[in-house]
Amino acid sequence: MAEPLHELPAPALIGLYRRREVSPVEVAQSVLGHVERWEHHVRALYLLRPERVMEQARASEARWLRGEPLGLIDGVPVTIKDNIATRGDPTPLGTAATEAVPASADAPPAARVREHGGVVLAKTTMPDYGMLSSGLSSFHKVARNPWDLSKTPGGSSAGAGAAAAAGYGPLHIGTDIGGSLRLPAGWCGIFTLKPSLGRIPIDPPYIGRAAGPMTRTVEDAALLMDVLARPDDRDSMSLPAQDIPWANFDAGVDKLHGLRIGLLLEAGCGLAVEPEVRAAIERAAQLFERAGAVVAPLKPFMTQGMLDGMDHFWRMRSHVDMRALSAEAKARVLPYIQQWADSAAGMTGEAVYRAFNQFHLTRVAAVNACRPFDYVISPVSPVPAPAAELPSPTNDPLRPLEHIGFTVPFNMSEQPAASINCGYTSAGLPIGLQIAGRRFDDLGVLQVARAFEILREPQRPWPLPPSEAIHHVD
Repeated sequence: MAEPLHELPAPALIGLYRRREVSPVEVAQSVLGHVERWEHHVRALYLLRPERVMEQARASEARWLRGEPLGLIDGVPVTIKDNIATRGDPTPLGTAATEAVPASADAPPAARVREHGGVVLAKTTMPDYGMLSSGLSSFHKVARNPWDLSKTPGGSSAGAGAAAAAGYGPLHIGTDIGGSLRLPAGWCGIFTLKPSLGRIPIDPPYIGRAAGPMTRTVEDAALLMDVLARPDDRDSMSLPAQDIPWANFDAGVDKLHGLRIGLLLEAGCGLAVEPEVRAAIERAAQLFERAGAVVAPLKPFMTQGMLDGMDHFWRMRSHVDMRALSAEAKARVLPYIQQWADSAAGMTGEAVYRAFNQFHLTRVAAVNACRPFDYVISPVSPVPAPAAELPSPTNDPLRPLEHIGFTVPFNMSEQPAASINCGYTSAGLPIGLQIAGRRFDDLGVLQVARAFEILREPQRPWPLPPSEAIHHVD
């Protein structure tokens, strides 16, 4: 049986459009039909407007019929995270505390998508202010993991992770400041690349904040990088233009031969790595070794003091932001986030300085630890996806970030880091392998991830909507 159109990767869709075998209108209809079957279960989308989707698809169809596609993804469905502004739409940042003010312009990732003809399917959901690794939000309905609807998809790119795993078309864009691309990718069994800082411009920019592709395959992520990785002067940390051959993402398994790979099995802080997660990462390391890589253990370089310092500074930042809200608006913020931010009220100036200094110490420690290696592999998260209703794995606003010890250092060091599925728990939940590279080596990380994608064990079928899954079993 032919694969449904909503399941096809972006390059395959482009090929079908070029040969006039399939229309962007047919693809949009297929995706919208699939969303209708899934969405009331996973709650991944915000601002789903089918009539606007079809309008974009018809415009793309007309361009292809004229032989004048706009760009690399003309007619391909794309979702964009809530916090990436799209012109004319409110940007609630996942919280009921914000005013519904339409954005005056597309943020850089959204602008690149439109310039290349992408069909914006919808925005995707996120938790309040992006400060949770879950789909819990005071504005959006709780996002759920398609692999197990009782579990979280992760966050803060919660809806994007769920949408990719559920098959809402091939291309999704999220953001990451401490793991918000990689955690949902790991827990949803998809692929992502948190690029080098500035590789994909974003507005507003912030220390460690990056946008990136969330897809089912490395190939789709490479294509989306080609669209998004273009300078934009609205981002003060935007990297200069560089002619990176993203189409060369597939260097084959030979790419691994002779590489020095660091194996990081303990973060040095936060939650302990669960045995099933550790075993999956160790199996992945063995695949790298069999392919000719030299894998050596890497001692933990993070400390609890580093993690706590970043946590405390972010608390103060959010505390200051919330002090600017009216009492009525603040009361609409998720209570967990309120408690977390209010805990910073008594911090002294010295305490804030010492907390902020942990960002720099983390950066130095990460770069020094990675120096002997070409790439570093580790778990994405020490634990599999927790319950959907939990704001964090600990469910403790005073210990909220105990699961980001593997991901956050690479935001601060500006290094590219990917998440790719490397196995499943006994309960059938995906387990993410993180692959980190040297600063600016985004293409190299994609190539290593592609090599692992070839080597890894066969993947389980993507989850189906509950009614279809029951029918499939019967």
